[in-house]
Parts: sequence; structure tokens; C-alpha cells
Amino acid sequence: MEKYRYRPIRFYLLVFGLTWLFWFLSIAIKDNDMAMGLMTLGLFVPAVTAVFTVLCSKSRALKRDLKNKIVGFYRIKPGIVLGSIVLFGAIVAVSILLSTLFGESLDQFSFTGGFSFSLRGMSGLLIILLASVIEEVGWRGYGEDSIAEYCSWFRESILFGCIWALWHLPLFFIEGTYQAGLVQLGTGHAINFLLSVVPLGFITTWVYVKNNRSMLACIIFHLFVNFSQEKIAMTPETKCVQTAVIVLAAVIIVLTNRKMFFETKHIGNLLGENA
Repeated sequence: MEKYRYRPIRFYLLVFGLTWLFWFLSIAIKDNDMAMGLMTLGLFVPAVTAVFTVLCSKSRALKRDLKNKIVGFYRIKPGIVLGSIVLFGAIVAVSILLSTLFGESLDQFSFTGGFSFSLRGMSGLLIILLASVIEEVGWRGYGEDSIAEYCSWFRESILFGCIWALWHLPLFFIEGTYQAGLVQLGTGHAINFLLSVVPLGFITTWVYVKNNRSMLACIIFHLFVNFSQEKIAMTPETKCVQTAVIVLAAVIIVLTNRKMFFETKHIGNLLGENA
């Protein structure tokens, strides 16, 4: 059987085209229930596109790889997953401590009473869980690998981080989303969110690759990140400080994992197929 060739351009054109179609319709429609429905459909696009792309391919290796990434618990290295959670917890703690130098309070070491976004009929925790799973199925199911097939993990992290940030843009204009709440606080906070996504992509790539490309490991990490961003009482100003701390953490991870980020053995053979 012919060796499978990833098609990142086709994948991302479909993802952006369909996601943004739903989201821009959501912005234009005045009916809140319909707008939220369209917004939710947009969130599903990366996952649906990834699964559809894999299942419609003629590659047994690609289909087997997707299955193993989802249910292959043997791929997970508990120490790496726990380490990633501890790392992000430390990022949050250091960010809060540094923010006190700018007049912020240590009261940020507490939990918030609710969530900064809402969808009718769904709890905030369920939304966070759903978003974490859906995004990871799309990005780790096909999106990230489709780039990494042609370059090092370092270059892939830069490209994917920029793509991931850009994908969120319409959400800043949809009432009720986390991103729309940032716009209300000021343009600088919205820009900070976009900037933070890129270095966070390096950390997520580290979790992904170190866990033998396990989707479940990334879901666990993504869920913790989303939960901490919502439930830890950090001020918007502290989250700007946090972006700088995330950049520092990403630099340290790259420097201590240079072999992983810069190796090229996987290029052209990510699925381990025979040439």
C-alpha cells in the first residue's frame, strides 16, 4: 500500500473555512440560542475534520495511529503528565508572586466563584472538559502531526502555535466567550491571550511527544490549563505577567529537550511506515 502523505494545507483550509463560517454567522445572528449553537458547531470542526480525514484515508497506519493515540494508555508516561501539571501550577504561582511587585494581591491564591463565560444549559466545568477534548482530538488527531511530518518539532511548535492563536480570532467577537470577556477588559488583554498561545504550544508539544504522541496526555494537560485559568483568582494584569513566565518556561523546556525539539528522524516517517 502506498505510504500516506499528510496534507496540512488542505486540513487547515477546511478547519479555518468551516470554523470561521460558523463563528462569523454566530456574530451576525442576533438570536442568542442560535448564535451559541453555531459557535459550538465551530468548536467541533477541528475534531470532526481530523477524524473524517483519517477515516476517509486509505492508510491503515494512519487509522491505527489515531486509535492508539486515543486509547493507547501504554503510551502515557505518568511522570511527564504529572510534571506538566506541576510545571503549569508553578507558572501560575510564580506569576501571582511576581504580580505583587506591581501592586497585585496574594488573595489571587484562591478559587473564583464561577466562570467567565457561559453557554445556556451547560455548566462551566463541562464546557472546559468538552473544549479540552474537542480541541485535542482535532489538533493532536491530525493537525500537529500534519506539520511535524515535514519539519522538526521546534519549527512545528512555532507554526502550530501561530495557527492555533489565529484560529481563536472570531471568538473575541462572540458574546459570552472567554475571549470576548478579554476584549471588554481592553485590547491589550486580548493581544496577551494570542501571544500566550504560542509559547504554550511548545509546552503542549513537549507533553505530546514525550508521551509517545498520546492524545489523552494532552487532554489531561489542556484540561488543567483551562481549569486553572478559570478557577484561580488571577487578575487580568497577572495573566499578562503569566505570559512572560510561560515564555521563560518554554525556553527552559526547549533548552533541556534540544534533542527532541531539533531531531529530524521522524520527518517523512512519522507513522513508522516502511518507505
